[in-house]
Amino acid sequence: MVQLANAGLDASFAALSDATRRGVLEQLGRAEASITDLAEKFNMTLTGMKKHVSVLERAGLVITEKVGRVRTCKIGPRRLENEMAWLERYCQLWDARFDELDKVVEELKRKEQADGRKKRE
Repeated sequence: MVQLANAGLDASFAALSDATRRGVLEQLGRAEASITDLAEKFNMTLTGMKKHVSVLERAGLVITEKVGRVRTCKIGPRRLENEMAWLERYCQLWDARFDELDKVVEELKRKEQADGRKKRE
């Protein structure tokens, strides 16, 4: 069960790990586009762009529709809730760790100030 849940996260994060794919998502967030249009915008070959779109499609982030000879891409129905929840858990973990680190630093500062006063006396 955990592996299935992680498979979706893995696919999403793998898809988002590439700057071109993130750029494609941004572009599709503004308007639908054909693979040809996307390839031109990103100065890529059609084959290269098809591979990027395929990765995004497998992750559910993009859907494509072929009408005649043109394959049009648009943002998929996934809203990345699972990915956001995963990231939020780590944000909370890091926030807690930084809070503890702040306490340690403050304690060290207090000790340092107290030691400085003792040496002067």
